[in-house]
Amino acid sequence: MEYRAATLDDVPALVDLVESAYRGESSRAGWTTEADFLDGQRTDPEEIARLVGTPKNLVLMASTDRLVACCHLAEVDGAAYFGMFAVVPGLQGGGVGRAVLAEAERTFASWGLREVRMKVVSRREELIAWYVRRGYTLTDEFTPFPYGDARFGEPLEPGLRFVTLIKFLDGELPHPVG
Repeated sequence: MEYRAATLDDVPALVDLVESAYRGESSRAGWTTEADFLDGQRTDPEEIARLVGTPKNLVLMASTDRLVACCHLAEVDGAAYFGMFAVVPGLQGGGVGRAVLAEAERTFASWGLREVRMKVVSRREELIAWYVRRGYTLTDEFTPFPYGDARFGEPLEPGLRFVTLIKFLDGELPHPVG
């Protein structure tokens, strides 16, 4: 797999990938779909263009003979932030995501960052378990889902929220939850 930073020319392909991995019928071909509890968009060209053009942000693309995955990497308040992780639905479960996550962690380490943080919709128990198997720790830090903001999608059920997961790249364990 080859990795590179996205440019503004990549925005349409990135939007298509992210939407296909999270929303609509195409997302059901993979196991990371949010289509059962979120409708509408996951991202848009303006959001990805903003990320591509903002300092301390990187949209990492992974390709074989085509774009197969992407993720958003950023430095936020001295910590690494990992988000907008998408793998082509038909390739999910085959090791692509594991390889891209490892590349993201190598990138963060090269930036001198040792704590990686991410937010995941708390209802996504299978995805959270996948991250835990890769060394992430579930915290008791929750953020409300932005109901009423169509940029994040249209919730199909009440009570959605994000939970924060963290990992220390040097292997140090975080403070216990609770």
